[in-house]
Amino acid sequence: MKTIWHNLKEQLISISNSLGLAWWVEIVTQNPRCTYYFGPFFSSAEATLASKGYIEDLEIEGAQGIIVNVKRCKPYDLTIAEDLGERIDRKVKPAFSGQM
Repeated sequence: MKTIWHNLKEQLISISNSLGLAWWVEIVTQNPRCTYYFGPFFSSAEATLASKGYIEDLEIEGAQGIIVNVKRCKPYDLTIAEDLGERIDRKVKPAFSGQM
């Protein structure tokens, strides 16, 4: 039963994401000047819970001035390095392993 729910949830997230209705964690850092997107997630609560780990990782890496937004969106680039004027295509693991 758990596997069926997991597969259904992944399909719902995929559909929501294609429509721009999935939840994403947007993290903007002042130093370095970057914007990161993590997701997609099924709900804002799941995204908020996951954001704590992303913030922790960025703090360990020395990022400063961290601003977090959980929102529905459909980001084109997952990392935007404004200091370098680059858009970086991170190969990140989606929130759910079988996704994307």
